[in-house]
Amino acid sequence: MRVGISLLTLVPGEVGGAETAARGLAAGLAEAGTLDYWALVSPVARGAGEGLPETVVAEYRAARTVPQRALAMGLGALRQERLRRNYAGLDAVHYPLTIALPTLELPTVVTVHDLQHLELPHLFSRAERLFRRRMHEGSARRADVVIVPSQFVRRVVVERLGLAPERVHSIPWGIDHERFSPGRGPREGFLLYPARPWPHKNHDRLFEAFALLRQERPEVELVLTGGGHEGRPVPAGVTVKGLVLAEELVSLYRRAACLVFPSLYEGFGQPPLEAMACGCPVASSNVAALPEACGDAAALFDPTDAEDIAAVVAAVLESPERLVAAGLERAAQFTWAETARRHEAVYRSL
Repeated sequence: MRVGISLLTLVPGEVGGAETAARGLAAGLAEAGTLDYWALVSPVARGAGEGLPETVVAEYRAARTVPQRALAMGLGALRQERLRRNYAGLDAVHYPLTIALPTLELPTVVTVHDLQHLELPHLFSRAERLFRRRMHEGSARRADVVIVPSQFVRRVVVERLGLAPERVHSIPWGIDHERFSPGRGPREGFLLYPARPWPHKNHDRLFEAFALLRQERPEVELVLTGGGHEGRPVPAGVTVKGLVLAEELVSLYRRAACLVFPSLYEGFGQPPLEAMACGCPVASSNVAALPEACGDAAALFDPTDAEDIAAVVAAVLESPERLVAAGLERAAQFTWAETARRHEAVYRSL
């Protein structure tokens, strides 16, 4: 059985956790998969197959910016026959980035990472909501099987899209434990938040909480990573590092006094688990899929309440030991090899 892993819409560094999930799955399939897998990538994402045999689909327009990506997807939808030639010989296809492009007369799996545009529509423009309704919801409805990263998203997909529960499979993401592991050096006096400044990432409320925290702990600092922060004002004590290499992110996880994760909506919750795997204590939002991902290994707070965020983070800084031990144990339960094996069971079921 030959399964295509279609990654045409992946733009390195631009699609957040969906890229982490797609690349991690590909690496897991390359390591633990027993079927015949083939990755299909765009010209800007060579190597995204992470060790799988790979075809670069030259007919898909190279794109990096949001307007370029929209144009590439639009042209791809209009010229699907040119793209389909690259998929000849497949027995099934999986779209880990949700958008089923090109559409194929094959058994199809689509990953839905979240339905945030339906849950928090005020955070999206009308154009974005229309795009997601057509491309994300449409791809999910047409798929034979839908894979989601959490039971939280599974419930939302079944309720919001009206899909039969047996068509929707919850498979958690994994952690690269060779990369994310504890360091030997001491913890330093900074909080870490690795996230782009998208509205649901809740930076403004975090800044309010940080100001309250500094009233009692004036020495504490906050480090932000992720693209998109350029030109945005930040309070005193906040350092913006922007996009960082994976090695630097690991170093930050190993040195931070606490990961603070105030997101208003997550379909899974990868950064808290990465931090746990590095021995970093975690204070996290108590909404969406985050409690499910973190279990009892994180201190949870109300992300809409700056005082609660500050109080919970202060408690973690005061006594991090239990969370460090619980976090290491929790993170060890998530591996890409196990994620890949569970995906392979779905492919076989087709």
